[in-house]
Amino acid sequence: MEKESKPKNENLEQTLFKAADKLRKNMDAAEYKHIVLGLIFLKYISDSFEELHQKLVTGEGDYEGSDPEDVDEYRGENVFFVPPHARWSSLLSKAKQPSIGQDVDAAMEAIEKQNPRMKGILPKVYARPNIDKQCLGQLIDLIGNIAVGAEADKSKDIIGRVYEYFLGQFASLEGKKGGQFYTPKSIVQLMTEMLEPYKGRVFDPACGSGGMFVMSEKFVTEHQGRLDDISIFGQESNQTTYRLCRMNLAIRGIDGTHVTWNNEGSFLNDQHKDLKADFILMNPPFNDSDWSGELLENDARWKKYGRPPAGNANFAWMQHMIYHLAPKGTGGIVLANGSLSSNTSNEGEIRKAMVEADLVDCIVMLPKQLFYNTGIPACVWFLNRGKNIDGHRKRKGEILFIDTGQKGYMEDRTHRVFTDEDIKYIADTYHKWRNKGGKYKDIKGYCKSATLEDVQKYKYILTPGRYVGIPDEEDDGIPFDEKMAKYTDELKEQMEEGRKLDKNIKKSL
Repeated sequence: MEKESKPKNENLEQTLFKAADKLRKNMDAAEYKHIVLGLIFLKYISDSFEELHQKLVTGEGDYEGSDPEDVDEYRGENVFFVPPHARWSSLLSKAKQPSIGQDVDAAMEAIEKQNPRMKGILPKVYARPNIDKQCLGQLIDLIGNIAVGAEADKSKDIIGRVYEYFLGQFASLEGKKGGQFYTPKSIVQLMTEMLEPYKGRVFDPACGSGGMFVMSEKFVTEHQGRLDDISIFGQESNQTTYRLCRMNLAIRGIDGTHVTWNNEGSFLNDQHKDLKADFILMNPPFNDSDWSGELLENDARWKKYGRPPAGNANFAWMQHMIYHLAPKGTGGIVLANGSLSSNTSNEGEIRKAMVEADLVDCIVMLPKQLFYNTGIPACVWFLNRGKNIDGHRKRKGEILFIDTGQKGYMEDRTHRVFTDEDIKYIADTYHKWRNKGGKYKDIKGYCKSATLEDVQKYKYILTPGRYVGIPDEEDDGIPFDEKMAKYTDELKEQMEEGRKLDKNIKKSL
């Protein structure tokens, strides 16, 4: 039975976003997000600077005799140096002046000049005529209230949370385009909990705004690991999204040196050709028909399992991931459900070859409405190049199928999310199956450990529903007439929503 939407008290992130969105007025969300997120980033690095600056001014202990205005003092502590006119306190004092747009742009320029690793990353759009300077000043006032009076570490955590929340909200407002830079937190969290990237090289060749990296680092921290034990590598073809990623990483103190941009993308210009990653997490564009496949017909990445169709990049992304996995490496990739069953244009043969090579470890069917940008049903493939040597139970010729269609709850009328309990339950299912002595059991309608022979019977179609079956119906005691009335009301609501959507679409044409 589907869970109802959870009642929630509005938190800081929600309050801030509502206020910031009011200031947006007629500006497009795609443009506005750079203005807001750039300011949140500026607030973060200014807070970090001020914390260290105060210690240097006081000059106690290790900081005795230090120069508070020496750039090297900050670089040694991995803190951005912020020149006086770029500090938040300076901008806050000018927030009501007509020149505030030029002042913010100048601050961004100055920060890039003093911190070369951020060169070309920060937005310098605040002086544009279409930006209401009064609203910009109000926005600076609003963001200035984040974590007022909090300790520095707590302040950084809050600003990181606000940044992450704003990314998700802007993805929702942008709709389909929002999916190009943001993967829903539920999916990222599920993938990291299942893969457990404690140490090693973490790679995302379609990294968007960097959510997979942030969650990997968060996973290590929450499980008492060492952040120095993992290194991240990434690539992004959209330059504005790449900039969001680098700011997202910098806000959390994550080294983004090996996260790169080029407009050709990972297929045509793989910037990590020699990388063999321990963990790969990725959410590439679904069913991408514009991936230049016709230029890569004889590429080395396709030699083992077959050439992917030029009109769909799903199996190209899959084989790109396999190519970059270390001998004991594991990876998770989010794809459209069609990848589980399609037999057109050589896809069925590629899938068969991957299954026969024992690369497929687990398939997770995702519930509907987890994504902001698409209604296409989706799944996560977990691939493993070392199912018999990765330190877990040897599971040659076995694939775990999980159907999470009944998990999660509707956060609002259009978006579903997993609870922490849902994610733990799904991840534990995989770990019990994968780990030595895990005490795994098949659960009808939810999970099934299948053999290669089982998969062959279904002609290498990997849709979990075929394996897990249908759960036994439980008698909920609700009379048939009441159920039908409820379903009829729900159908009427959906039809009304459809009519409204059609009207809005026609208006926008």
